[in-house]
Amino acid sequence: MPISHKPGYESVPLAEVPERRVQPALMRGALGRCPSCGVGKMFTSYLKVAPSCPRCSEPLHHQRADDAPAYFTMVVVGHVIVGGILAVEKAFAPPTWVQLSVWLPLMVLLSLVLLPAIKGALVALQWALRMHGFGLGSDPASPQPDPAYEITLANRGKSA
Repeated sequence: MPISHKPGYESVPLAEVPERRVQPALMRGALGRCPSCGVGKMFTSYLKVAPSCPRCSEPLHHQRADDAPAYFTMVVVGHVIVGGILAVEKAFAPPTWVQLSVWLPLMVLLSLVLLPAIKGALVALQWALRMHGFGLGSDPASPQPDPAYEITLANRGKSA
């Protein structure tokens, strides 16, 4: 089954589409590196994804991680913290202030460390699976441009 580039372009047979392996892409993304080359930095700041890789120029602006990294981070951190609290409570039964003084800072630290790694892995997964414009075709889920906006832009230069 052929895959088309963009509207107006010819189809590319599926056999000619280069394979993108998921496992290496996930590891590169989790380390904050470009999922394509593994060298360039994916983030320009703490959680801001670069528009493209500075090394190989792979476009990364298509990503749509949205709230998923935060949810996955909460799931992982929640399981670690709740499991730890229950195990320590069962084994030692320390006072509540000791539990709070240990687990609250650990929860914040784990969240801050895991969030960029999880976001990088999710962006890399989108890249590897050719989701949201990372593939050869246009993204059918992307919003259509508003015609009223284009008319407004065209009329800005004209005086009334």
